[in-house]
Amino acid sequence: MNKQPLLLMLLCYVLGIFFCDLIPTSIHQTVFLMSFALVFTMLSFFKVKILKELKNYSLGFLFFSVGVFSHYWHSKKSEIPNFQGKQTVVFQINKKLNSNKKYRKYEVLAKAEGNEINAILYVPKEEKQLDFKNYYQTKVYINKVESPKNDFQFDYAKYLARKGIYYQSFATDEILEAPKKTLTISEKIRQKRLEILNTIDGSKLPKREREFLKGIILADRTEMDAEMVSDFSKSGLVHFLAISGTHLAIIFWLILYLLKPIFPAKFRKIPIVLSLLFIWSFTIFIDYGSSVVRSCLMITAYYSFVLLQRKPDLLHAMAIAGFAILIFDTHQVFDVGFQLSFIAVFGIFWLNEPILKNLPRPKNKIQDFLFNVISVSLAAQIATLPLVIFYFHQYSFLSIVANVIIVPFSEIIIIFSLLMTVLFAFKLEFSWLSFIYEKLVDFLLKSIHFFADQDWFFIKNIPLNWVELIILFVVIFLLRGLFLHQSKTMLRFLGIALLFFMVRIIVDFYQFKKTETLVVENFNQKTIIQKEGNRAIFWVDKKSNNEMLKRFIIEPYITSRRIERYEIKVDPKGFSEVKIRSELIR
Repeated sequence: MNKQPLLLMLLCYVLGIFFCDLIPTSIHQTVFLMSFALVFTMLSFFKVKILKELKNYSLGFLFFSVGVFSHYWHSKKSEIPNFQGKQTVVFQINKKLNSNKKYRKYEVLAKAEGNEINAILYVPKEEKQLDFKNYYQTKVYINKVESPKNDFQFDYAKYLARKGIYYQSFATDEILEAPKKTLTISEKIRQKRLEILNTIDGSKLPKREREFLKGIILADRTEMDAEMVSDFSKSGLVHFLAISGTHLAIIFWLILYLLKPIFPAKFRKIPIVLSLLFIWSFTIFIDYGSSVVRSCLMITAYYSFVLLQRKPDLLHAMAIAGFAILIFDTHQVFDVGFQLSFIAVFGIFWLNEPILKNLPRPKNKIQDFLFNVISVSLAAQIATLPLVIFYFHQYSFLSIVANVIIVPFSEIIIIFSLLMTVLFAFKLEFSWLSFIYEKLVDFLLKSIHFFADQDWFFIKNIPLNWVELIILFVVIFLLRGLFLHQSKTMLRFLGIALLFFMVRIIVDFYQFKKTETLVVENFNQKTIIQKEGNRAIFWVDKKSNNEMLKRFIIEPYITSRRIERYEIKVDPKGFSEVKIRSELIR
């Protein structure tokens, strides 16, 4: 507690959130836990030797109980009504989501039968795009989003529930619109952003370059080509496509660099304040996405130490940002982006300097810059590796190389993209500038596609459970000692690595011995799975969508059950029931 009190308190707070989520508590239990923690903490301040020694533990327990209480409070929900038949709804859009081949997708606030609900609305692409200036009315079937019956399937209902959304609907009737009398400040900002996005869509840039520009600066990937997203994902560069700490840091340093010469040395704090105000304005303008807010909070917390003439502390800044986010919404801790960003920052703090010490000593500023890029990229990649595998079950061993090569180039691209966006905001387009930007982005996308295309470095369907995840994090924690050549760490490292392989063998053996037959329904398609040993058979209807079947059923199942061989069998006549080993499967 003495060295990093804020970070340790944040960890206790997060553990309390996880505890409350895994083991739901009643209001009485939560209040009792909080009261007990407060009494225990107050007693620890008495001048009694035994109680004084428990002071650090009591503070940790207090923040743990506060985490439990906070998550209980944020998880409270009112009764969720059921809707029967077709409903006439009046709605406004809150956010545009990623589109698919047939539909545009929106988060909407709707009124139906006197109830206000948050829902996901699917609108055919033939319809006019919705905006923030209008109210809309249409007839829809409102369906509750149901959780899947099988543990290996992604729980979309739980994911939406963390955002307060419990329904989805499809707009098949005519959508009527009526202009709003007044717009809130938030709606005006969102509408202005939408207008800039539409201006970019109407520019002379090719489609891929337009979508890239909208994604990298305005955080809009809703119409992005699936192949482009796949390339970024397979090459381990998806963080570059989303607005992240890298983007905010580059924009902050650019503004700071431009402002510093304007103000004399005695006013050196003013450029920092103005730069912080700019990135916060930028964050609000691009609809304050969670990843942008996280990055902005970390930069603000870090430079607050500079403004207060204190030594900047990365971990303190990270802890302050964590508390600022989770106090307002404890569900953010379950967001994959939240976890990856904080783990990456800790990885940079923990491993960057030890990695640098193992690299050759730089002879000039260019080498110093390149070695720093390599060490920071390596530290972040190593720290986030277990989490990436745990959530996505895939990894490209070229991603480290790709990051080292692409990240320095990304600074030029981000600054250029910001300039292009500002010009489009004022409806200015210079053909020669667009030509240069097009060629730069085209080169970048081709380079990323090259890395993504190296399939022999890309591994899919890597199984990893939460026990293995925790052990891997311990292994990575011990890497610092190895990089610093600490002899005692080697034995601990080997011991924990051996424990990881032992746990993995036990889990593999358990799954090998497991035999099961499952009926899985996905998008009104029925699939029967028969597993024995490390082999599985998927019985499917001839009308099944193979792409969706592979993405939502086959790959999650073989990863979860650690299957090495599988085959797909098609019933040409379709089936309503199948008999396997005298067992009737409907």
